[in-house]
Amino acid sequence: MSKHFEHSSFREKLIEHLFISEMLKLSWMKGDCQLEVLKPEVDNAGCDIVLENNNIIRHIQLKASKLGGKTPSQKVNIRLASKPSGCVVWIVFDENTLELCYFHFFGSEAGMPLIGLENTKIAKHTKANAQGLKAERPNIRTVNKGQFMRYDNIEALYNILFVPKS
Repeated sequence: MSKHFEHSSFREKLIEHLFISEMLKLSWMKGDCQLEVLKPEVDNAGCDIVLENNNIIRHIQLKASKLGGKTPSQKVNIRLASKPSGCVVWIVFDENTLELCYFHFFGSEAGMPLIGLENTKIAKHTKANAQGLKAERPNIRTVNKGQFMRYDNIEALYNILFVPKS
């Protein structure tokens, strides 16, 4: 059994901490040291972390896939659209080194609410019930990879998260 499968919760937290670390490092390197990191106690709206930088608040749902993975979409909680600048960051990492390789971003520009979930498919549970039916998850939508913007480095992602367009 693969360590990535057997210890997936451990890996998920590790990727989250690596992401936060890279964001904090950029805030340091840019000289402002203004980035604040908040962690919701309860995740009932799809938000894994909240980052605030210079009065721009980002409620972020994190996703992760290994480099070369075939994941075609991600499931997103619709309540994320009601949060200030809600967005999804899909991290692609190297499974051997855990290096963060590149990022997919689904959201609006800094300071604007998340749009685009309105016309997406309602997600279904992965496991079927006793009758063999996979029930719909009314608060979860399936967002295809093509709806995400790709950013090849953490600084480009940092800028899309926190630099408003003029």
